[in-house]
Amino acid sequence: MTMALHGAPALLPGALPAPAWSGFDIPLPWGSLRIHAYALCILLGIIVALWLTMSRWKARGGPGDAVWDIAIWAIPAGIIGGRLYHVFSSPDRYFGPGYNGTGDLWAIPRIWEGGLGIWGAVVLGALGAWIGCRRAGVRLTAFMDAAAPGLLLAQAIGRWGNYFNQELFGGPTNLPWGLQVDPLSPNFPAGFPAETLFHPTFLYESVWDMVGVLLMLALDRRLRFRGGRLFWIYAGFYTLGRVWIEALRIDPAEQVTLFGVTARLNVWTSIFVFVLALVVFLALSAVRGRELDTVWLPGREPAAPTTEAGGAATEPPEGVAETDDDGAVSHSDGAVSQSETAPIQHPDSSVSPYGDRGKVATHRAALDEPRPASQDALTSAEDDGK
Repeated sequence: MTMALHGAPALLPGALPAPAWSGFDIPLPWGSLRIHAYALCILLGIIVALWLTMSRWKARGGPGDAVWDIAIWAIPAGIIGGRLYHVFSSPDRYFGPGYNGTGDLWAIPRIWEGGLGIWGAVVLGALGAWIGCRRAGVRLTAFMDAAAPGLLLAQAIGRWGNYFNQELFGGPTNLPWGLQVDPLSPNFPAGFPAETLFHPTFLYESVWDMVGVLLMLALDRRLRFRGGRLFWIYAGFYTLGRVWIEALRIDPAEQVTLFGVTARLNVWTSIFVFVLALVVFLALSAVRGRELDTVWLPGREPAAPTTEAGGAATEPPEGVAETDDDGAVSHSDGAVSQSETAPIQHPDSSVSPYGDRGKVATHRAALDEPRPASQDALTSAEDDGK
């Protein structure tokens, strides 16, 4: 291929430069450990997504610990699913053209070299999330709604890993934000001049995803989506952008012909998922009145705390004394102290147990004062008349 065939542009001053850094090495006694920038982008995306999901999950009444219980199932499953989908959608490198056996099967587990298909990650990640939700006793749909913006945010950050790996870019462009690719990179397409600029599709998708995150947060704040509807908004929005972004890419991919049109497998997948997301969202909206606001599975709700206002009896904590109706004080273990059965007297004899000053002394003086003889005779006569 020649420059005239492709119309490749000359290098522009405002172009995105090829990355000069792709990771670092950690020295070890037996060699070194390579930390790839691609992996760091994926890890950063996961951390930020977990933070946003945790915040939204708690705001919806979900238990904070459940996010970690779900994540330990969903994240590894999502990574495995993403890798398998990538291998399936771009098989030439791993199995050879036409599956002729000339590929490199050992490249399949080398995930740090790039290659994660989002829909494989979503499908197996959702399966892992379902297992985690069942174990935690919460609804998968509730968790999906809480996690949807974070999932798209993780994709926006993770896409920058493609930049550091110099992969998955688009065709040549004259735009000032065109991407430089190192001509010595194994991903530099053959037949293009070294100064060719390419569409930075990783940047397009990252910006598109960030817009989607902001849009979903704003819509959810206003409309309070439940029942999985926000997740399907995520699926529809993402695939709407992925169709045209995927069509710009020139890296090798599986081609599929449908209705007389040949396109990349990811293009057809995005179209299919977009239609599915639209149909499911409309169906869920039609039964909106039946949505459940609770995040808990039936029968897995936490026990409500009993209170005196609710009429439920509560057991006093061990070692705490309680007072009977007759004023005796007993402990929670049922023991009653003799010293505690009598009313508590204030050290000041002029103060009664109820706080009345002067009444005790006056009452005792009245009892000790001798009564008149006429009053004694009257009392005796009343007794005889009974």
